[in-house]
Amino acid sequence: MPPKTKSKRPTAGRRRSAVSKEHPDFSGILELAASLNALHRQMAAACAPSVQDMIRSRTQDQRQIEHMLDRLLNCACIPEGLALFRALCRYYYYLNPAATADYVGAYRDMWDCDDAEEAKA
Repeated sequence: MPPKTKSKRPTAGRRRSAVSKEHPDFSGILELAASLNALHRQMAAACAPSVQDMIRSRTQDQRQIEHMLDRLLNCACIPEGLALFRALCRYYYYLNPAATADYVGAYRDMWDCDDAEEAKA
């Protein structure tokens, strides 16, 4: 038997080109995914100043915080959005732990992959 070697994981660009060459119908889906990713990045960038201001000013307006958490939950699939979501959750925890736990649960339902749950079992 030949020894097993570790194969390098292909980069996203290689996978994308391989998929689109094999299945040209996927090129439209890949374009939509790229557009959605760009929108998530724009949303995170637009929310960042508000989140920083809420934390810095120590706002007590729970309605405003929850509205922002709702917005951030939509873009928590990217690192920038997740960092903002986590920062605001950490701040909000001291004001309303139960509501914060609900938002963390909503994040897990929406974005956590099932592989992590299977690994725990």
